[in-house]
Amino acid sequence: MGDFFEGVPTELPEPIARGTATYRPASEQPQPVRHVGGYERFVEFCTRQGVDAGELAADPIGLFRFLRNFGKDVAQHAVLKKAATVFAGNTLAKVRPDAKWKAYEGGAPTVGTEELHFEVERLLDGLNNADDAAVEGLIAKVSEWAQGVPDPPMIQPRPTSRPTDRSYVRPALPVDTYDSEDGTAIPYGHRWGGDGPDPDSYSVNSHPERFTGLHLVARTLIDYLADVYDVEVHEDKALAADMMIEAREVVAAVKLTPRISTAASLTFILTGYPGVVVHAGVLHDFPFPVCGCDACDETVLTEADRLERLVLSVAAGGYAERYPVGRRRWREYALTAFDGSGSESGKGDPGPIDAARLHEAEVRLRDVQDGWRPWPLRRG
Repeated sequence: MGDFFEGVPTELPEPIARGTATYRPASEQPQPVRHVGGYERFVEFCTRQGVDAGELAADPIGLFRFLRNFGKDVAQHAVLKKAATVFAGNTLAKVRPDAKWKAYEGGAPTVGTEELHFEVERLLDGLNNADDAAVEGLIAKVSEWAQGVPDPPMIQPRPTSRPTDRSYVRPALPVDTYDSEDGTAIPYGHRWGGDGPDPDSYSVNSHPERFTGLHLVARTLIDYLADVYDVEVHEDKALAADMMIEAREVVAAVKLTPRISTAASLTFILTGYPGVVVHAGVLHDFPFPVCGCDACDETVLTEADRLERLVLSVAAGGYAERYPVGRRRWREYALTAFDGSGSESGKGDPGPIDAARLHEAEVRLRDVQDGWRPWPLRRG
């Protein structure tokens, strides 16, 4: 088998759970998957047609035209079609250094970048079934994407640990048991085995009251930050307007603004769900819980962990934002844990945000291109 793609072939990446944030210790960050194994049958098929598979691996447009011509033959054999799908995905990953395979829970694998990704099996079906105009449109789209230049990597913020007279302590949270319809206790946090969630559980939100303790955690964090850091504290439900997303059933809203302009403010919105949404800096909201449905199986403890990590990391200077990113003018954030245990990041379309607010954010972020600064400590 020729060296068509970079590195040693691997398995598909571990599926990402939908509706959750991915946070891993730095030592456990997964390596990007750019070369998946299992395409030998397709290479043999190419050879029988008198075509060099190595040339196709270096030319995605040539590969697409080949699959257009021989798609019906490939589709007749499940094993061959699967091999062709893997080969096509590897070819797309080879085009750009920032392209990689991804897999999502309950969905088909994709290949691409944050800007554009392709569900490869559907792409092959389209090459086989679409009319000529649609195929040429697809080829033009892939050609444009292949010529794109990856965005420069975002700075990874480095939080600053400074001694204080008081450490944050989580309040005692109520431990309650919730029963299913048959009277058995629901083991939230451990509901699903290796087969994943029940498909019907994605639309079920049976006991949202299990998140009530997040209000207590948020209030404790607010009190701690106001005691330790030099910040202005303002409480007013009208502050819900800070959110990039609509916050429903606002119970309370509190904004903490550090007394230096290069440190990110935090706005806490306590909702009637019950839950908490935190607006950090200028362009990002973080909901707790992210979803709350039975499939996601979140608990008050896992969400308290996430809430505390975000808030304490922002205060420590472990938070950065960037806008606009690339030709699509996306927004982006990066978070490094206050204790250095891990990191997370996200990028996406700003959505229906007022143009004036986006411009204001763009101007403000020019002053913090290396990340938001640590909050100043309260004197005395």
